Amino acid sequence: MNAVTAFAPLTAADRCDRCGARAYIRVVLPGGGELLFCAHHGRAHETALRAVDADIQDQRDALATTTPDSAPDDER
Repeated sequence: MNAVTAFAPLTAADRCDRCGARAYIRVVLPGGGELLFCAHHGRAHETALRAVDADIQDQRDALATTTPDSAPDDER
């Protein structure tokens, strides 16, 4: 993965170019152009994107890794 140029953070309005889900990964291709991917499609294409030396901005850390406090106790 290359060093990433500073970009504005992705928001809920940014959608995956493959499926339309919320985007968590921005890819800037070496020849220009930008792709946005959800976490699933970002993982699916990561190897190919690295192979072409694309700049990848990964914001998957924004995904919740814990159960929200509003969840019932039996879902924790």
